[in-house]
Amino acid sequence: MNKRIVLAEDEPSIVESLRFLLGRAGYHVDIHGNGLAALKAIQADPPDMAILDVMLPEMDGFEILRNVRSNEETRHLPVLILTAKGQREDRERAIDGGADIFISKPFANADLMDAVANLAAQAEAAE
Repeated sequence: MNKRIVLAEDEPSIVESLRFLLGRAGYHVDIHGNGLAALKAIQADPPDMAILDVMLPEMDGFEILRNVRSNEETRHLPVLILTAKGQREDRERAIDGGADIFISKPFANADLMDAVANLAAQAEAAE
């Protein structure tokens, strides 16, 4: 597999959990604790997928998503929004902004891994 995922997350326990889960499933995880660093990494070398928290230092996940969708090289990048901001308005903002999947924290590991596998399969089918 060896798909590369950029993870924009600043909560250490979630970072470690996702690093373990995604790594065990064969993904390479490129972790960034602030939004600006994550966006720069995505733009410099587009990954196969991005998982974005909304509440991040320097640049929030919605702004990263807006930049990703407005860039010709990354506009089709699969994006999963993973956030504690689980209000309906946040979900609508993410989906309207172009997120492929929105998952609220706390999340079930199986649900997250199913979502990642589905995004990976969709991206492969589109290639």
